[in-house]
Amino acid sequence: MYRFLLTRQWLILALLALVMIPTMIELGFWQLHRHEHKVAQNALISHNLKAKPVPVAALTSPGHTVPRSDYWRAVKATGTYDEKHEVVVRRRTATDGSIGFHVLVPFDLKGGGTVMINRGWIPTADDQRAFPDVPAVPKGEVTVTGRLKADETTGSSGIKDLSDLPDRQVMLINSAEQAKLLSRPVLGGYLEQTGPVPSGDTPELIEAPDDSSIGPHMAYAVQWWLFAAGVPVGYVVLARREKRDLVTAAAEAAEAGGAAAEPGKPEPAKA
Repeated sequence: MYRFLLTRQWLILALLALVMIPTMIELGFWQLHRHEHKVAQNALISHNLKAKPVPVAALTSPGHTVPRSDYWRAVKATGTYDEKHEVVVRRRTATDGSIGFHVLVPFDLKGGGTVMINRGWIPTADDQRAFPDVPAVPKGEVTVTGRLKADETTGSSGIKDLSDLPDRQVMLINSAEQAKLLSRPVLGGYLEQTGPVPSGDTPELIEAPDDSSIGPHMAYAVQWWLFAAGVPVGYVVLARREKRDLVTAAAEAAEAGGAAAEPGKPEPAKA
């Protein structure tokens, strides 16, 4: 009854099902891994944001690559701003989606050394190649708190065109590049300022990363696994339906053949 499964059409369908099942299972595990990564990242963000601030020089040094375990770590720095070498970082987005700049300024530490501080977001000027109006930094010795961030690179950001930039404008926050411009060592990574809060509206401090949302990845994983389970079920349903249709067609053909073989009956006599 199921010899039709050996036909070309059904063999292709079976092969397609055999390919789809492991593919869907693998896609489900891919989404599961994304879910697990998001959960771990949220735990790391929450832990590092709530940790007691430590001196930034305790976690990084010139040429140091900030490890993922130290991302968003609460840090503090005491020293003075080097406003003369302040630059702005192009193509940065505010909380409302507006495009502007991030303000990046060297900060000379009290005990020696320099760390780059991202003061926050400001809007662009009418002429995007002109240096925007940036609120002045506090004078004298100050203590700044913030989140430790890793250097931005062309690989991590996707930004490739770093040429032909206006004076005092950069595309990436990178301590090595700033060290070249300053002609002195700079601590690896940078500090994303959280305090003190500016007295005016700008720079707009950067919001803390979201450590609550885990996204729909787990739901997507379950969906892919349900799809994988549904493939063999669908194949069996289609095969049973095909068998039923063939049996019905054969029965109808046999009935039609039997009716044709019966002798004809005479028509009743007319009055």
